[in-house]
Amino acid sequence: MTTAPQSQIALARFKDAFSGSPRLFRAPGRINIIGEHVDYAGGKVMPAAIDFACWVAARPNGLDVLRVSSDLGQGDLPLDHFVKQGDWRDYVAGVAFALADAGHGVQGYDLAIASDVPMGAGVSSSAALEVAVGLALSGGAVTGKDLALIAQAAENNYVGMACGIMDQFASACGVEGHALMLDCATLAYQPIPLPATACFLIVDSGVKHQHTSGGYASRRADCETAAHTLGVALLAGVTDLGALDQLSGNPLKRARHVLTEIERTQRAEIALVQGDLMELGHLLNASHASLSADMEVSTPEVDRLTALAQATAGVYGARMMGGGFGGSIIALVEPDLAATALEAILETYSVYLGGRPGAFVVRASAGAGEVL
Repeated sequence: MTTAPQSQIALARFKDAFSGSPRLFRAPGRINIIGEHVDYAGGKVMPAAIDFACWVAARPNGLDVLRVSSDLGQGDLPLDHFVKQGDWRDYVAGVAFALADAGHGVQGYDLAIASDVPMGAGVSSSAALEVAVGLALSGGAVTGKDLALIAQAAENNYVGMACGIMDQFASACGVEGHALMLDCATLAYQPIPLPATACFLIVDSGVKHQHTSGGYASRRADCETAAHTLGVALLAGVTDLGALDQLSGNPLKRARHVLTEIERTQRAEIALVQGDLMELGHLLNASHASLSADMEVSTPEVDRLTALAQATAGVYGARMMGGGFGGSIIALVEPDLAATALEAILETYSVYLGGRPGAFVVRASAGAGEVL
């Protein structure tokens, strides 16, 4: 039995719930090859949009309300004032209000949403939703960097999650077959071709993360404290690791991760350009060690899964991916050994987890756009 593509599901859901002919918009999830917990510190990151996406079928309804039918439920969301619901509806309504805050006229829409971006797995299902909804509510007029900033503002100001720009930017601006080398301070970016010999596995740890519970926000606050102590607006402005001698406790550990991760990301760009996947793998391993020990955003399950992947034949390197406290790992693997490596990882980890986790191979896809 084959499953209908999410695009068809969105269109069928629209037909069942609403009237008229909608336009169809798509926004992908993302992987982050390296550069974790540095986006809000103004550092460089290396994400890529992936071939899992959120689809929105949309049509103006002439009302002052968003009528939404989605995988997660249905709801009518007023546009005259924001009503916080504490669930997926905040992401949808938040984008409408963020668009209005940015000076864009927002009208009532009927929206049917379908997504195959795994939730809670660290591949930015929320950013894909925000970007797809923003594209739809603007009628395709707001794109690229502007779309990413509005989606980020929705999550910061209405959902209540103090995320950086990386996830939304990768979803809005991804380039087929490329990673993005993104400077989060200036939003300047450069597409970096991915070698054909680079294959990425995503394996879900089975631990669902909830960033808004405070762990992510406290790490960001530690980084801001460190930046203030060091006299810079953003930690990426620190160029001498010796300056860390002025810090102690959690601000020291968080700042040490940020500054060494920025350096690893710069080295990763060189490794990709040179096709040196062995070096890139070493950098992924070092990134995980820093995220676990200094940023303290890993979990015992994620550490176990990462170590298992790192020890598997054909794997160049692996690390946790995303904001932390659960979610997925990313592993760089030889394409010819990808299937064998993935099965070996799953077989061993499933015994520990007590069930088979989600896992998939991803490729770099194009960013958000209308599907004509």
